Amino acid sequence: MKRFKRILLKLSGEALEGNQGYGIDPSRLEAYAHEIESVRSLGVEVAVVMGGGNIYRGLQGTGKGMDRVQGDYMGMLATVINSMALQETLEQMGIPAKILSTLTIQPVVEPMSRRTAIRYLEEGKVVLIAGGTGNPFFTTDSAAALRALEIGADAILKGTRVDGVYTADPEKDPAAKRYDQLTFSEAMEKGLKVMDLTAFALCRENKLPIIVFNMNVPGNLQRVLSGEPVGTVVQE
Repeated sequence: MKRFKRILLKLSGEALEGNQGYGIDPSRLEAYAHEIESVRSLGVEVAVVMGGGNIYRGLQGTGKGMDRVQGDYMGMLATVINSMALQETLEQMGIPAKILSTLTIQPVVEPMSRRTAIRYLEEGKVVLIAGGTGNPFFTTDSAAALRALEIGADAILKGTRVDGVYTADPEKDPAAKRYDQLTFSEAMEKGLKVMDLTAFALCRENKLPIIVFNMNVPGNLQRVLSGEPVGTVVQE
């Protein structure tokens, strides 16, 4: 039984590096495409927002003298590149996918429109929403929250390389403990970094659940959608 009818899947750009440590690992793209198809084939409507940190991160340039606004736009373009790569992988597998972007890049992508996104989702297509919010000073977490609300998603599924939200960074602290469930208030009081504060506030205000899980474990996306206790659920 599927848990949600429509989801917004948030993937980090760094996750696409795989074991390369840079760029885009084709095997990671293929694995993610299989995960997406495993739930799309069940009738779940899937929208995806990807980061661009594997190619360029705005703050990275700022630390080296780059103007923040210029750097953020470069990061937004990186999300378009990642979305194009995932679209190509999906389509090679016979999975229809469309890219909608807040940045106008004709004829590569279509402009982001709520009505267009929902129409494509209802047609069974995977919708890749690129370009961040289209404005500097916002992260792709904020873009994911904004787009999830705009398209009427039932939840944001944040796919990471760890299996949920912990008391501390589990990659640095072996004693860190994972939370199965959290309220938005608890997460804020404990200072847990689920998403950036702008994104978190949008989700909290609109009662949009966030599920943080390990996207790199085959079958995990389907397990989350079937209601298995995978990852950490943040909701009121």
